[in-house]
Amino acid sequence: MIALKIAKPVLPDYWHKFSPQKFTLPQLLACLVLKIVLRTDYRGIVALLQDCPDLCKAIGLKTVPHFTTLHKASRRLLRYKVFDKLLGSTVHTVLNDRPIELAAIDSTGMEAGHVSRYFVRRKRSKQLETWEETSYKRFPKLAVVSDCKTHLILSAITTRGPTVDVNQFCKTLKPAVDKCRIKHILADAGYDSESNHRYAREICQIETTIPAKYGRPTTKLPKGKYRREMRTDFNEDAYGQRWQVETVYSMIKRNQGSELGARSYWSQCREMLLKVLTHNIAIIQLVKELFYRACLTP
Repeated sequence: MIALKIAKPVLPDYWHKFSPQKFTLPQLLACLVLKIVLRTDYRGIVALLQDCPDLCKAIGLKTVPHFTTLHKASRRLLRYKVFDKLLGSTVHTVLNDRPIELAAIDSTGMEAGHVSRYFVRRKRSKQLETWEETSYKRFPKLAVVSDCKTHLILSAITTRGPTVDVNQFCKTLKPAVDKCRIKHILADAGYDSESNHRYAREICQIETTIPAKYGRPTTKLPKGKYRREMRTDFNEDAYGQRWQVETVYSMIKRNQGSELGARSYWSQCREMLLKVLTHNIAIIQLVKELFYRACLTP
């Protein structure tokens, strides 16, 4: 399995030499990825592994781990530093150190629980044709930098919304820059800031395209050098590809679900990072299938 292959160069087999050593860390990661793919919980994936010995054989499991083992493994395997190494392994598998011509950054909110939309927007009474609007005050939020060509996620951070995006630009971009060479980054007006332009262009050596729409509408040009350039020489053709990052979020929510089963803040963060990792693994699988089809085509 791909999850095993991308984890083996990054993770040791066991956390400690005196651990029980019943399951390797790549095997536990593969079980967590399966949990996301099959949209189940820890108990559900354990029950599935017990009913599918061939699946256990593919992962290399001699015995099925307890659901608490998987939960404890997620708390260590999905720490941000470990996750970033795993994500970097998926990126290098696909890109093979090739530079990225065009990347995009954006954020999205996730649903905090399996709540039916009927209960979010429910009728007040059967007699009156009125609706009672119910909105969530806070929600899990995911921000990513993705490659516009392959839809591969290069970096990801998790926060809790509603929050502004402008102060998360540098934090989201830096891990992506550490993994690969990006030539051009696209972002919507929520990231509009002269300091964000300077960070990307002067420190990371990345061309930026961000609409200069922050602040009150005015006919005057912005004072900042790069925001002024966005008004006078905006690259419409490149910015038209910013929707590719929206496609990435659509792929995650359609294939893995937009809701999170976790309840606590840090558990929700770990689950969002696991969704990101699962998405990249799916991209690797797709690239392999396309490569094999190309080889078989006469």
